[in-house]
Amino acid sequence: MTDFALAVEISAPPDRVWAVMSDIEAWPEWTPTVTRVELLDPGPLAVGQRARVLQPRLPAAVWRITALEPGRSFTWVTRSPGVVVTARHSVEPAEGGSRAHLALHFGGMLGPLVARITRGLNTRYLGLETAGLRQRSEGR
Repeated sequence: MTDFALAVEISAPPDRVWAVMSDIEAWPEWTPTVTRVELLDPGPLAVGQRARVLQPRLPAAVWRITALEPGRSFTWVTRSPGVVVTARHSVEPAEGGSRAHLALHFGGMLGPLVARITRGLNTRYLGLETAGLRQRSEGR
């Protein structure tokens, strides 16, 4: 298993969910899975922008945005020896508000091994992140 994904229905319009999702520096305010985000390239979200992300139980990682559809999705990638992790965050309109998708893919020579070792953590973190995104977007 090298892929992890979770979707959540949110009772808020897509632009509100996108505002929360794309403000990566504020993630520590609404998810316990991120303790600190430091933008290495200041400015609004853009392809090529980098951020250092600190998460409990994981080494600090520098993520680089590789794809961006403003108002809809962004993808970023982090690399370590033998492992490439790709994360995609997206939001789309849905009945009653929005549907957000969070996904992780582990690639590289050691990707499958790392994915297997961190399977429980990845699943738990995605659950916490989708719950926090919903709560923050709905204003609770």
